Amino acid sequence: MNSGPGADPSEWGEAGLRLELAEDGAVATVTLCRPERRNAQSPALWRSLAAVGRSLPGTVRAVLLLAEGKSFSAGLDRAAFTPEGIPGERGLLDLAKGEEGDQVIAGYQQAFTWWRRPDLVSIAAVQGHAVGAGFQLALACDLRLVSQDVQFAMRETALGLVPDLAGTKPLVDLVGPARALEICGTGRWVGADEAVRIGLANAALPADELHAAAADLAGALLAAPRDALVETKALLQGAGGRDYDEQRAAERAAQLRRLRDLAGLGE
Repeated sequence: MNSGPGADPSEWGEAGLRLELAEDGAVATVTLCRPERRNAQSPALWRSLAAVGRSLPGTVRAVLLLAEGKSFSAGLDRAAFTPEGIPGERGLLDLAKGEEGDQVIAGYQQAFTWWRRPDLVSIAAVQGHAVGAGFQLALACDLRLVSQDVQFAMRETALGLVPDLAGTKPLVDLVGPARALEICGTGRWVGADEAVRIGLANAALPADELHAAAADLAGALLAAPRDALVETKALLQGAGGRDYDEQRAAERAAQLRRLRDLAGLGE
């Protein structure tokens, strides 16, 4: 995954991606920028996204994920489902041959995993269609703001496939296994009101306010001291895997680390 089209920063634009850093280095903005293709995704885009995650300077505390055009992302480039496939890339059916399929898919998943790093807070601003890989990219982020015209859908099952870009775990964590099964199994649309109601989205806004609201949310989060926010995010991320007493112990350990740091006793 570290090599191939899209891995080098000079190729990010051609792959459909743009990275911008705020002047103070605290906020990175990642923008999907192929609106004429409804920001359809490809392995080159995934290599670019993974490379962005590896390249972020240590000053970055928040990452905004935006998309140009009317659709956030229509999902995997349809060329992947043709016999010819995407030029220069492994065909989907080729992954079933040999023993490299697991490694190849694991490489694709790298584009979707770094958004939840404990040292970052990631916010997706999602408008229009977010389908399949687009839905999973939105799910990769910590928080989601959506436009009032948003339409989520997970269409992999209808194609005889499964969602495999690290989206199933956050989906279940957000809406529960029964609701997640219904959404994935039927491939139906989930609109803005339902997304907010079931916990997929933090808020729904008019489309022309979406990006500004994401920037405002990042600013509000960054008002907290960095280490306190990092510790809080780690506590909340780990809560689902701990019982009540284990979570209380994790809270105590985190608080003592913060107190030692504030007292100047940290390492």
